[in-house]
Amino acid sequence: MGETDTAAESNVAGRLGLSDGDLVQEFGYDEDVDFGLRDAIEEGVGAELLDEDDHEVVDAVIVWWRDGDGDLVDMLVDAQTTLEESGVVWLLIPKQGREGHVRPVEVQESAPTAGLHPTSSVGVSKDWSATRLVRKKQ
Repeated sequence: MGETDTAAESNVAGRLGLSDGDLVQEFGYDEDVDFGLRDAIEEGVGAELLDEDDHEVVDAVIVWWRDGDGDLVDMLVDAQTTLEESGVVWLLIPKQGREGHVRPVEVQESAPTAGLHPTSSVGVSKDWSATRLVRKKQ
């Protein structure tokens, strides 16, 4: 099982549309994040993830979000502060049946209010799934 997990994790940056040289900012970091997933993303982009306090313009944002974390709309608005115009927000939520799972309807309702549009979802680890959010076309 370990080899398959490692192979899947090592390609996660590519599956998220991230490549070497991309700057990625991270929100919602806590002790329950998937550290293997974080490492794979950092390896794929060739740099450490920037934290919530960084002010550089970034290519993508990763938001770890759990039920009970607060207002999702506010978080998604904050996540776009340093995001370049064509950048992507990846909303990571615990999979169904896991502690902190967020109902998909909450994402579907919150994203448009924050000016984002959900485009696809991918499983990125055994505990987390990711939803790709892009800015609405003006």
